[in-house]
Amino acid sequence: MRRINTLIVAIGLSASLGTLPCASQTRTQPERKVIEKVAPVYPQLAKSMNIKGVVKMQVVVRANGNVKSTKVIGGNPLLLDSANDAVRKWKFEAAAEETTEVVRLSFP
Repeated sequence: MRRINTLIVAIGLSASLGTLPCASQTRTQPERKVIEKVAPVYPQLAKSMNIKGVVKMQVVVRANGNVKSTKVIGGNPLLLDSANDAVRKWKFEAAAEETTEVVRLSFP
């Protein structure tokens, strides 16, 4: 019984440690200014089902301001493709090196 309690506590602790925010995940506004934003297209299925929400993405931006890669952090699965397609077309201000930004797209 003692081993089971210890195991349950260890699992709970590791699960809670996995949810601690790191500095890059807590930023909700891009550090680099967005020069050109493409609005996401509201998917017809999501619209017909009255699905609203926010998609949060991690975006790697090249030094020249072009989007190198995107990774979805959270959001409704019906909205993800549209958000990803839009953010890949964004243009950020140039910087000395590649950066990682966290962006949020709202679907009202």
